[in-house]
Amino acid sequence: MRTSLNNDGESTLLARLEQIEDGGFAEAEARFDGTPESVILHRDGAAVRAWLNVCPHAGRRLDWAPGKFLKSKDGLLVCAVHGASFELQRGQCVAGPCRGDCLRAVPVEVHDGAVVLAGQAPAT
Repeated sequence: MRTSLNNDGESTLLARLEQIEDGGFAEAEARFDGTPESVILHRDGAAVRAWLNVCPHAGRRLDWAPGKFLKSKDGLLVCAVHGASFELQRGQCVAGPCRGDCLRAVPVEVHDGAVVLAGQAPAT
């Protein structure tokens, strides 16, 4: 799933909560200062966390194919390129070449099942 959102006051749906498997990931596209960026969405029940889809080790995308992310048996997000593993609370790298670094968080909110950037109401 790839949708877009602008941070210039115009809101577009990133995802519907029910489109993200509980405990799973989805990808969306958001525009920051006019530049499109890939964003990882992770659902944990009714909450969603988000990060830029960029590994701090080498600046590469974490997905192995667009919108397809690896999750370890321990529940960590795994970079498909170098195997760095990230915990899902703060996006901190706990194993691999960038241990101690963090993914860049993207603040999101859920409003009536719509996932949007924090501070923006869903478009109606």
